[in-house]
Amino acid sequence: MQGYTLINFLPVTIGLRYARAKRSNHFISFISFSSIAGLALGVMVLITVLSVMNGFDRELRQRILGMVPHATLWGSPVLADWRDTAKLVEKMPNVVGVAPHTQAQVMFQSGSSVHGAILNGINPEMEKKVSIIDDNMASGSLDALNDTSFGIVLGAQLAKMLRVDIGDKVTAILPKANVSIAGVTPVLKRFTVVGTFEVGAELDSSLAYININDAAKLKRYKEDQVEALRISFDDLFLAPSHIWDIARAVPGQNRVSDWTRTHGSLFQAIKMEKTMIGLLLLLIVAVAAFNIVSTLVMVVTDKRNDIAILRTMGLTSGQVMWVFIVQGMFIGMFGTLIGVVSGVALALNVSEIIAALQTLLNVQFLSADVYFINYLPSELQWSDVELIVISAFIMTVAATIYPAWRASKVEPAEALRYE
Repeated sequence: MQGYTLINFLPVTIGLRYARAKRSNHFISFISFSSIAGLALGVMVLITVLSVMNGFDRELRQRILGMVPHATLWGSPVLADWRDTAKLVEKMPNVVGVAPHTQAQVMFQSGSSVHGAILNGINPEMEKKVSIIDDNMASGSLDALNDTSFGIVLGAQLAKMLRVDIGDKVTAILPKANVSIAGVTPVLKRFTVVGTFEVGAELDSSLAYININDAAKLKRYKEDQVEALRISFDDLFLAPSHIWDIARAVPGQNRVSDWTRTHGSLFQAIKMEKTMIGLLLLLIVAVAAFNIVSTLVMVVTDKRNDIAILRTMGLTSGQVMWVFIVQGMFIGMFGTLIGVVSGVALALNVSEIIAALQTLLNVQFLSADVYFINYLPSELQWSDVELIVISAFIMTVAATIYPAWRASKVEPAEALRYE
């Protein structure tokens, strides 16, 4: 039994010894080193790039989906008894916040500046439960909407394009008309700017907020009438299914929408981009892994006499194969381990490293005027690391099979003929 165990572990022992041994053939040593370095570099870059992609995905989710509703329950055109409906919805599973909402598409004018935007009527206190706007006020206060008649909070970029600041007036032009004796005139309303918000996304140039009561007057609804309820969930991915449960529980013919309809395509594009970049970078790992083929082919040629001696001592063809499979796997996993350690370290610190480089070189790699953030975000996900390690392992094993098969076909008599 002991002899059988020894024979079983003999190929592993010999393979590890071959992998660790210093070779007289410096070219083979160089190829082995380049295989390890290539694998390590490929794995490190792959982990870092995927972490950066995850960081951008997180920032978009927090900034954009922090401002737009996870889901919305719409009336037709107004929502009946919205306060009672809000209390009912708040008690439903996974709901963390409910807020009234009225919306209009308008053109804003200030002097010679004109810009289109979406005007949202909100309850400032309840809005804090479903939106991050209060945490991202650049100037003024969201609560000022309660204190100022027809006050308005603008996105920072929108305010910049309209050239207005706190205390200035802007005119909202609605896409409807008044018909009177004087003829057809557009619906106009002047607002006083009481604050600006900045989330660092395109929403800064396309959103504005007013008090829900001012929105009712603007759209000629009765006092305390609203068009919809904005609903926030503890997990935004529950919104598409849970909003339909809410719609069935609320009386009346109501419409629903969720973030996947308004911004889902953006996140699908990011997911696809991450997948494609991951596959392209995985080719780097594949090229490095298949360098092991050339390494092992040369090792097999260099070790023909050793293989012949091992065969004459009783090693089977299968055991000879395992000798070189183990050697190739050792090279591959050693390179993968170096890549994982360096990749994880880089992914966890890439934001600080880029910030230090920007300070040292006095350059701005990401400008807030062009991008929605001015730093490089990173979020390491261990599921990505696990997938990369498994992929590298599979490619390493695949790369060892052909050279190991060639080694198993070495004929002892032929190899030792001239020895």
